Amino acid sequence: MDIKITPSKLIGTVNIPSSKSMTHRMLICAALANGQSKISNITFSKDIYATINALTAIGADIKINEDSATVLGINNVSDIAEIDCCESGSTLRFLIPITAALGINSTYTGQGRLPERPITPYLRELTKHGIKFEYNNTMPFNMSGKLKCGEFKLEGNISSQFITGMLFALPLLNGDSEIIMTSALESKPYADMTIKCLNTFGIEITETEKGYFIKGNQKYKPKNIVVEGDYSQAAFFYVANILGNDIRINNLMENSLQGDKKIVEITRNLCYNENNEPNGFSINAADIPDLVPILGVLGTFCQGKSLIYGAERLKIKESDRLESTSATLNALGGNITAENDGLSILHSVLKGGVVDSFGDHRIAMSAAIAATVCSEPVIIKNADAVEKSYPDFFKDYQKLGGIIDVITLE
Repeated sequence: MDIKITPSKLIGTVNIPSSKSMTHRMLICAALANGQSKISNITFSKDIYATINALTAIGADIKINEDSATVLGINNVSDIAEIDCCESGSTLRFLIPITAALGINSTYTGQGRLPERPITPYLRELTKHGIKFEYNNTMPFNMSGKLKCGEFKLEGNISSQFITGMLFALPLLNGDSEIIMTSALESKPYADMTIKCLNTFGIEITETEKGYFIKGNQKYKPKNIVVEGDYSQAAFFYVANILGNDIRINNLMENSLQGDKKIVEITRNLCYNENNEPNGFSINAADIPDLVPILGVLGTFCQGKSLIYGAERLKIKESDRLESTSATLNALGGNITAENDGLSILHSVLKGGVVDSFGDHRIAMSAAIAATVCSEPVIIKNADAVEKSYPDFFKDYQKLGGIIDVITLE
């Protein structure tokens, strides 16, 4: 779907969709519990459906009703499972150690850039503990065997998703295990979210100086729970307000562990010059990689120069987000340079133009927010990429007064 946005001010109230990160985690914990759980306030995006289908494939019974899911935990573990992760890195990296712990012979498939995203730590560590991979650096790939407890050495600078996947799986094993971090854990707030979710479902994790200690033979307990709102989605509207829009943002939990809650601090603590214009900023994005595209938009609006660093991992997301963010904003009249680990941004007056989402939901939404300060219309190609995480983004955008027309490009 291609759309044209005619610049306009956004005014009104938006109810932020539920946290995609927490929804993945809650669904998985519920599927591993002995009994029935109900998870409410779910935003059913493509990524969430990928996890639901994966959990169903390994033996869970999940029924969807409007904005909730009733999950009957796995009673009979599947012997064989075909798991289509679509484009969801969370589904892929969370499920691999779980199917290993359950002893399921699994085939993993995926689309988009997902087959290119690395699973190197699992290939190295799980094979030391009873798992066999048939893997040729892409998808589909097969894995078999049953995971054994022990010591697992994992890097912290590739993705916290590997840590989360192991934290889900290791409590299921017959003996105790330990995760040893071989480098500092980037995006640690995501691991903290995982531990909070595990605790809610009856699983104990001990953080150590080296990493994490996980006692074996633990049992997941069913739970009825409500998913909190998603700060990574709210970030688009926080930045929109700095750009001159007037949006009230609802459905967020103030004491959330989400790392992307940092957007509140970032926007609140901007410094302003004598003309009441925000000055440039310098931000380490190691713990908040999902905020980088919309922070790129913010940087074009700030006077002087802004820097975003610590974001090298963004090269292996749904798009190379350093390149796609800079290409998108430069096409609208910006002045952004993609560096090896971040972005260098100069203040710009955005005009408008034609951009591509690169099949990346966060690029599409960032372009839509940038359109509110453009002097001419913005055309976003493949705007339906937002369905990956925030299917109703453009509906909400229109409710706020955004002017959107679906078009056909020749």
